[in-house]
Order: sequence, then C-alpha cells, then structure tokens
Amino acid sequence: MATILKNFIVFEGLDGAGTTTQMQLLAEACDRQNRLCKATFEPTDKPLGRLVRSILKKQIVTTPLALALLYAADREDHLHNPIYGLVADLEAGKIVISDRYLYSSLAYQSVECDFERIASLNDFPSPEYIFFIDTPIEECIRRIAVRGDEAELFERSEFLSQVKENYERIFASLDEGITLVRIDGTLTKEEIALQVRKTLFSE
Repeated sequence: MATILKNFIVFEGLDGAGTTTQMQLLAEACDRQNRLCKATFEPTDKPLGRLVRSILKKQIVTTPLALALLYAADREDHLHNPIYGLVADLEAGKIVISDRYLYSSLAYQSVECDFERIASLNDFPSPEYIFFIDTPIEECIRRIAVRGDEAELFERSEFLSQVKENYERIFASLDEGITLVRIDGTLTKEEIALQVRKTLFSE
C-alpha cells in the first residue's frame, strides 16, 4: 500500500472542471482560519513543469511517453526538491493543497500510453483527500471556450471522454486510507467550496 501523506489535499477533474478555482478558494479559507497551508499545482511553475506546459501548448513536439516521463520528473521534484519540496512542508505541519497530482497523469497519459507503464512511472505517495469535481464533458468544453484560451493538447471532447473513463478506473482501486469525495461540478463554485470545507473542517 502506498504511503499516505496526511494533510495533503488534491483536486482532480477534467480540464475546465474548476480544480484551480477550488484550490484557490480552499487556500483562502485556510488563511481565514489561520491554518498554515501551501497552495500549489501540477505541472509546476518550476523548470520541468514549464517544459511540460510548453509541450501542452504545442510549442514543443515530443512523444506521449516522453511527456509522461517529464510529468513524473516534475512530480518527483515537486515532492522532494530540497528547497521547495512539498514533503518538507507537510512535515512542518502545513496543509498542502494541489491542483492536480498523479491521478491526472494516470488519466491523461494512459490514453496514448499503456496504463501500467504510466502507473509504474508514478509510484508516489498518496494524498489524504482527493476531491473529484465531476463536471460533464460538454460543460468543460464550454468553459474552455469561454476562457478564450487556445485549446491545449488535451482539451478535445473525444479525448476527455477517454480521460473520464480512466479516472473511473483509477478511483475503483484506490489504496485504503485515501478519502475520495465526488462533487457535482455543475454546482456554483461557492457551493462546491462549501462541500469541501464541510468535509475537511466539519463546518
């Protein structure tokens, strides 16, 4: 069984589901309650993460497996870097809130690569909580269009359908000790944030 990192909270969902918003809202709630926290995201804004993002934006062309390897390298650095690694923050008593984690890699990269190969690259500790914002694909696509962003590599309807199936496969076999909370992504951002706080803080 994988190691569970206590007070490590992860938001997962399809592109456009609202994971970034909820990460930010939870961090703000922690600040209001004087709870020490660190808000973060994957891919990171560090050199490896920036390289991943340049591939997602089609600025660099590579293979699906090379991208998966880069994601895993960015995650290793995210967790264990001696200067800014998350594990040190958790050991110092902080709540760490991440917009995406290894489940995104499993869900997205295994569309074009072998699932077990991607899983073997992501033998990382598990979070204590996963909040899966379950948003219909059509709504995700609509939100992406409204943002006005150029569609990234993974923001395609057919692709997202396969990603959703992979998420279901992942969640069917989570390790014991991980709390998975599904939240209806069509709720308002305030309603979703309230459900998150009730789960974590017994509001």
